[in-house]
Amino acid sequence: MRKTYLDHIRWATVLLVLVYHVFYLYNHVGVLGGVGSPGTSCYQDSILYFVYPWFMALLFLIAGISSRYSLDKRSDKEFLKSRVVKLLIPSTLGLFIYHWIGGYMNVKCGGGLDSIPAAFRYPIFTLSGTGPLWFIQLLFLFSVLLVLIRKIKVSEKLWEVCGKCNIVVLILFSIPVWGAAQILNAPVITTYRFGIYFFLYLLGYFVFSHDEVQDKVEKIHIPALVIAVGAGVGYVIYYFGQNYAESACLKSIFTNLYLWAAILAILGCGKAWCNKTSRFSEYMTKSSFGLYIVHYPIVLWVCYLLLTYTKLPVWMMYVLALVLEFTITPLVYELFRRIPVVRYLVLGIKKPKAENK
Repeated sequence: MRKTYLDHIRWATVLLVLVYHVFYLYNHVGVLGGVGSPGTSCYQDSILYFVYPWFMALLFLIAGISSRYSLDKRSDKEFLKSRVVKLLIPSTLGLFIYHWIGGYMNVKCGGGLDSIPAAFRYPIFTLSGTGPLWFIQLLFLFSVLLVLIRKIKVSEKLWEVCGKCNIVVLILFSIPVWGAAQILNAPVITTYRFGIYFFLYLLGYFVFSHDEVQDKVEKIHIPALVIAVGAGVGYVIYYFGQNYAESACLKSIFTNLYLWAAILAILGCGKAWCNKTSRFSEYMTKSSFGLYIVHYPIVLWVCYLLLTYTKLPVWMMYVLALVLEFTITPLVYELFRRIPVVRYLVLGIKKPKAENK
């Protein structure tokens, strides 16, 4: 039971991730993992503050919705088998085939390359190349936990009850979202936020997979959009210059209220406005997951080389980085999906689409 607008939101968010990583790698805030800051102007960092609180949270919630739809059509065993291929293999074995390239650059930019003996470099590059694959690692874990939860007898009854949530309840979910942000956070790598991401995944599965709930969110899409944009502007102004990825910021009530307002606004506006398809949207629906997987080593190298070996104006460096990322990434993806072993280990694809047909 695919929903066109959810597919559109998913791939549009993936494209936003690609844009985000250019600004992140050049950030002036001191967020770990950047390649350096071009110039002294830092106003372009505003985009980082505007999108960081909600864009990955939105992907987890949509993943929860999609999991419900998937499990309506297949058994738990079939679901887990598909998750192993699509999520676990690319986020583990794929590191050894492709993502060590990004790991090399992470080590180099971190200043640790010369201190690593030659015999240990490849394993360390591999471990350092996880990058955005943390998302699919958590998604695999959540999929396994979901199957266990489904074995509890009351789980289906809970799903039925959640379908009766009204607008007030949907808005008040912002409170447990804030509460979930306080727990099960990795101490150093703040991207591994098990508490809030798992809670949002479950919200997607139990609550937002209902057509009735999606219809209710659509009814408030205009006021939700106004509130979300206003909150986003206020959020940027309030936190600008601070490390937006620090634990204290991520746990703040402002961050999580803004996060929830943005998610409701995007879901509502998506359902109201984004149900048309085109050749581009059909391609992105099929390919966005693969683009997400392959893009980071590419943008990492592009941003590093532009910063290190050119003296372009700052604005041109950003533009050229985006152009190169959005050109090279689909080319690499299209190449990988045509190579049997690589498409399986890196992209989690068993067969080309034509063979399946």
